[in-house]
Amino acid sequence: MGAHSGAVAIVTGASRGIGLGIAQRLVQEGARVVITARKPEPLAEAVAALGGDAYAAGLAGNAADPQHQDDALALARSRFGGLDYLVNNTGINPVYGPILDVDPDVARKILDVNVVAAFSWVRKAVAAGLGSPEHPGSVVNIASIAGLRASGAIGWYGVSKAALVHLTMELGHQLGPAVRVNAVAPAVVKTQFAQALYAGREEAVAAAYPMKRLGVPEDVAGAVSFLLSRDAGWLTGQTVVVDGGVTLGGPL
Repeated sequence: MGAHSGAVAIVTGASRGIGLGIAQRLVQEGARVVITARKPEPLAEAVAALGGDAYAAGLAGNAADPQHQDDALALARSRFGGLDYLVNNTGINPVYGPILDVDPDVARKILDVNVVAAFSWVRKAVAAGLGSPEHPGSVVNIASIAGLRASGAIGWYGVSKAALVHLTMELGHQLGPAVRVNAVAPAVVKTQFAQALYAGREEAVAAAYPMKRLGVPEDVAGAVSFLLSRDAGWLTGQTVVVDGGVTLGGPL
């Protein structure tokens, strides 16, 4: 039996990249998953990659749309019988460059998708019955090391992830013991989402990492799987940094 045998999870933004990697790890360890994404075609491909309808269900829509959130929760109940885990992976980063060049409306959209939507998912999941003191539920928010230090190029993304880290602490403080809430903060992971940060210069970017490579979705999935599991049963409100050591800095 796997670490997540019999559990049911929702993973948002999971048609590819980190989200799909997390869903794959959970299914490998015995869970069934509802995955969400904006476009139905790649979502259907992801469901097939996860083993088909017996293991996964896909729901296309906007992760920040409250009705979409309600529909995903209802799908988890109707298809798989309930909900044990929620992974807030959906995030956007539509701008790159100096922070003062960002239009305030774009900044609001980043905060809405990366922070407020994650809050709404948790709020609705708890209202729908996620967790109890006898059978705690678990939430993992996908943050970023951009929320832990200045980047110089993805400033509003970093602001949103810093807010998500603090939201994780507040939720962890307030929802225990029925629900544990933690976060994972990756560095650069080799996905389509992050290509602008390393395309054409991967070796040079990786040289700054003590582990001398960039991350892959499986690195993040392993941390998420642990935080969702009973092995992390006394952890809540924490952010686990998964960064190949890059935030350790260089020699003094």
